[in-house]
Amino acid sequence: MTELNQQLAEWAHAYYVKDAPKVEDSEYDKVYHELVSLEQEHPELISNDSITQRVGGDILSGFSKVTHKVPMMSLNNAFNKNDLIDFENRIKKLTSMPINYMVELKIDGLAINLRYENGKFIQGATRGDGVVGEDITHNLKTVKSIPLSLAKPLTIEVRGECYMPKKSFIELNEAREAEGDNVFANPRNAAAGSLRQLDPKVAAKRNLSTFIYTVADTTGFDFNSQNDSLIELEELGLKINNERKLCHSIDEVWDYIENFRDKRHELDYEIDGIVIKVNDFTAQEEIGYTVKAPRWAIAYKFPAEEAETVIRDIEWTVGRTGVVTPTAVMDPVQLAGTTVARASLHNVDLITEKDIRLLDHVMIHKAGDIIPEVTRVLTDKRDETSVPYEFPTHCPTCDSELERIESEVALRCMNPMCPAQIKEGLNHFVSRNAMNIDGLGPRVLEQMYDKDIIKNVADLYFVTEEELLTLDKIKEKSANNILTAISQSKNNSLEKLLFGLGIQHVGAKAAKLIAEEFGTIEQIMVAEKETINAIDTIGPVIADSIEKYFSNEEVKELVAELKRAGVNTDYLGQTAADLASVESPFKDKVIVLTGKLTHFNRNEAKEKIEALGGKVTGSVSKKTDIIVAGEDAGSKLEKAEKLEITVWNETQMVEAIENSTKVD
Repeated sequence: MTELNQQLAEWAHAYYVKDAPKVEDSEYDKVYHELVSLEQEHPELISNDSITQRVGGDILSGFSKVTHKVPMMSLNNAFNKNDLIDFENRIKKLTSMPINYMVELKIDGLAINLRYENGKFIQGATRGDGVVGEDITHNLKTVKSIPLSLAKPLTIEVRGECYMPKKSFIELNEAREAEGDNVFANPRNAAAGSLRQLDPKVAAKRNLSTFIYTVADTTGFDFNSQNDSLIELEELGLKINNERKLCHSIDEVWDYIENFRDKRHELDYEIDGIVIKVNDFTAQEEIGYTVKAPRWAIAYKFPAEEAETVIRDIEWTVGRTGVVTPTAVMDPVQLAGTTVARASLHNVDLITEKDIRLLDHVMIHKAGDIIPEVTRVLTDKRDETSVPYEFPTHCPTCDSELERIESEVALRCMNPMCPAQIKEGLNHFVSRNAMNIDGLGPRVLEQMYDKDIIKNVADLYFVTEEELLTLDKIKEKSANNILTAISQSKNNSLEKLLFGLGIQHVGAKAAKLIAEEFGTIEQIMVAEKETINAIDTIGPVIADSIEKYFSNEEVKELVAELKRAGVNTDYLGQTAADLASVESPFKDKVIVLTGKLTHFNRNEAKEKIEALGGKVTGSVSKKTDIIVAGEDAGSKLEKAEKLEITVWNETQMVEAIENSTKVD
């Protein structure tokens, strides 16, 4: 068990901290489940730092208080270059030592304090008021970039920032909005809200990460500068931000700031400024502290990126779960490098809270640097004749009366036959991560629905060429391509179908886990929610949703129709045991496909490689093992050659697929 734990910790560190995975997910899962089995047989031997403990334990009754041994001080702020020059002048009056600056990104997350004793993670806390914080150890244990054991058996207290990546933030808000829940204003609020959940399993699902940036008390350690301490922290296995730079003047610092002011939108996490610290610890001690902040450090804050515009209209759209979502239609403005003419208003509570009205002048920003949102209304520019916005009472598509379910912030159309919901469900069913039916875009599906060719997803499998030819811009070749794509989708594995059905709360990952566990749709349909809930990482909300969905008689008829059409309802994917028996040059390798392929299409090649234990990604990096270059390969091939990555042509890929074998 100890050896398995050490192996898993090494692989997790490579994946979550170094962004350089050493093994394929299937191999990790195989070893992880082996450890779980042993721990079930010998629960008395489960260690507190076992990687299995990251999934979250019992729900807490509350958070206890933690008094920080060394206060977590705040930083004074700078807003322009002159502020930084003044900062340097103050420093030079307090020390005669030569000054270099360690310049680091100011991560927009939640400050945390981690305590390790003899190399074991024993406590994690929030900053609180700087003197007393809250004990959030159980939630921080679920954050995979935080090692439960250090590389050395040190007793140490470190500090950093826990944040939510932009991609995770967008996915979380989209899921919450679709379910009628309140959305988070920004990634920082999302991270803070996740860490303050009393149920650690919630935090475990939020895909949080960390950057550690300081040691609370350096007494007894050999390093004597900020740069040296960061190198030591990285060697201990903690995740460090590598965008830092050692600068020798304020001019160098300013160049760094201007560089990241322009490219911060390219980062996959949010920053709200730059932190400048005197690098040498001896100089830091000589310069000293005020009551609230160190004199040897300062935070340059980026000005808020906002733009003023006018709201001309509010459009309401119906999602596949019936949630009706408002979007502001505005005068186009430039914001963070793009033209913005629409902004999400999320729900009626947000419109009421901000008192947003038609023809209001508003300031907008991009939440997570991606999604345009209204920051505030400029009420001093509001016309005297302005009146509060009146919310719709009926569905904009089917005219059914809208309802607001208790505990939800969204208006919802409760009509299951609402055309908008059905059309959104059809779009979801044919999407790439679901049944992946090429040629059936939203416009084609809308025509098919409006002409009574289809009314549900099962009807797709009974469509004829004659019916398709009645659609606008669909000719014989397009019709044949669509029919071929529909026919090919019948052979998809069960998880594709399960995700495509659009069951509330069931994403692609959950669908895969459930399909792998039960094997057939018949077994899922009769499974009790307690059995579903017992699957690792599948919680009671998903289990309850699946049980309710398949108890519906209309759903049972729909599944029967899909089976009658010849749609596969069995799990065809690789299990950990299957992959263990594969011998292939793709096994445990990261592959990138680029250029035009002629033997397989891109999705077919991806599926075949992954069935042989490979992992296909979309971008070239140092962790890429092989790039397969088809015809007209472009920039990805050039980057691979610069990184000296192995390059195959399509013939080599096909031969490798055909020559791969399974060992009995």
